[in-house]
Amino acid sequence: MANVPHGGVLQDLVARDEKISAELRQESHTLPDIVLTERQLCDLELITNGGFSPLEGFMNERDYTSVVETLRLADGVLFPMPITLDASRDTVERLSIERGSRITLRDPRDDEPLAIMTVEDIYTPDRVKEAINVFGADDPAHPSVAYLRNRVQDLYIGGKVQAIQPPAHFDYVALRYTPAELRAHFKKLSWKKVVAFQTRNPMHRAHRELTVRAARQRQANVLIHPVVGLTKPGDVDHYTRVRVYEAIMAKYPNGMGHLALLPLAMRMAGPREAVWHAIIRKNYGATHFIVGRDHAGPGKNSKGKDFYGPYDAQDLVTKYHDELQIEMVPFQQMTYLPLTDEYQPVDEVPKGVQTLDISGTELRRRLRTGAPIPDWFSYDSVVKVLRESYPPRNKQGFVLLLTGLHNSGKDTIARALQVTLNQQGGRSVSLLLGETVRHELSSELGFSPEDRHLNAQRIAFVAAELTRAGAAVIATPIAPYERSRDTIRDVVLQTGGAGANFFLIHVATPLAHCEKTDRKALYAKARRGEIKGFTGVDDVYETPEKPDLTVDVTKQSIAEIVHSIVLLLEKNALL
Repeated sequence: MANVPHGGVLQDLVARDEKISAELRQESHTLPDIVLTERQLCDLELITNGGFSPLEGFMNERDYTSVVETLRLADGVLFPMPITLDASRDTVERLSIERGSRITLRDPRDDEPLAIMTVEDIYTPDRVKEAINVFGADDPAHPSVAYLRNRVQDLYIGGKVQAIQPPAHFDYVALRYTPAELRAHFKKLSWKKVVAFQTRNPMHRAHRELTVRAARQRQANVLIHPVVGLTKPGDVDHYTRVRVYEAIMAKYPNGMGHLALLPLAMRMAGPREAVWHAIIRKNYGATHFIVGRDHAGPGKNSKGKDFYGPYDAQDLVTKYHDELQIEMVPFQQMTYLPLTDEYQPVDEVPKGVQTLDISGTELRRRLRTGAPIPDWFSYDSVVKVLRESYPPRNKQGFVLLLTGLHNSGKDTIARALQVTLNQQGGRSVSLLLGETVRHELSSELGFSPEDRHLNAQRIAFVAAELTRAGAAVIATPIAPYERSRDTIRDVVLQTGGAGANFFLIHVATPLAHCEKTDRKALYAKARRGEIKGFTGVDDVYETPEKPDLTVDVTKQSIAEIVHSIVLLLEKNALL
């Protein structure tokens, strides 16, 4: 039989509130509303469908503080991850949100009302303490710490919610199960033991062998339960991954496995995340859960060391075994034995026996270069899907950000480079000149630091969309601030898909030359005070700390600079 939900009751708020959903919808139109972020949307879906049982809303201050400090809710129930609704102080004041207020929570994609929250409290979190306790360090190299620092708002709003409707999904609908639906599916098939496998990466033969072995040893079935919400920046997009999972499911023994998608926003919190994942799978009805080495780890910290030890996650899940009431299955590292054409756990292979492995880095290299991927490592159907989504480097898009002072020559370089790339062929080449972008996309913006940064964000969005479609993008804003350039880089790397190739080129032409050759006399107007906030005169230009290339039109010809950029692209196998 399916496992008992965490806390004893499956908190399916959508089912609970179905009879009053029409009344709630009507009320929602009369209330102040908050449009959720992508992370909050994932969290709300799992609150309202019971995946986060026993939660019935976003954590109030008592629960939040207790979870951060003790991994438990205020009533003592084990729950290791703070689930919070953050909002800006301006939003809280503008909407007059206070204790007892009812607010509508809206889907950011279609503005639909999803739930109504009754506010229990509004509080200021200790984000440094949250980072240290939950993620192990206040280190921005951790993606969730960076998120906490840069994107989480000043205040948290706590309170229970009433569900109006679940979020709408239009992708892989048949694979999206609520905990109640998945439990009913297991019951229908008489699955009494279910081994759940968590993944945010494509699966290959070793993963199939691992999960089949785990199921057979326990006379159980397998639930492949991949995350399709927020994962680690740079991960393979979920559309590609789900096509891979669908392909590999055909390789399981008939009737052994089932694929279902989990709309979770991961935090990459290692040990705490493993306990959290176990609770979620327990709520979905699983009886066993595979926990890997460095489970949900984010990689290296700012000092180049792993954030968590390889077995910290397994140790913490083991510590809370009695309360979790789900059996942990330690992930066994599998390796290929060519002499017998089979996979075996590494620790069971006799000394001296030949083994073969391909690392994740090596797999990405082979996908990038078009090198063959052997069938002992993956299945042809899986490789086909990956190659469709991740073409060789010379077919991928890229973004060149040329930054420098006004009249530094960056626009001239960009136009010449566009001609050169068009001559080579193979890609469309898009030019995002600073003045053109200002006129077409940002005409209402001024030149304050805030407006300059917003302009950079718009450039980032357009560039990422183009490069994901395989285009070469040359952008030439002044982009005087390091944080704006970092924003453009991050957006391209995180949302550019196969085109997530970014190069920062500093056009370091000296100010004196830029001013001397300024035919528009903008520097002269700025010197006379007719233009305010002019970069290089009364506003700073922050020199890029780590450009991929530095050029200077007073020392190199345009042709030489273009050639140096082409060489940079060739070095990275993009031409």
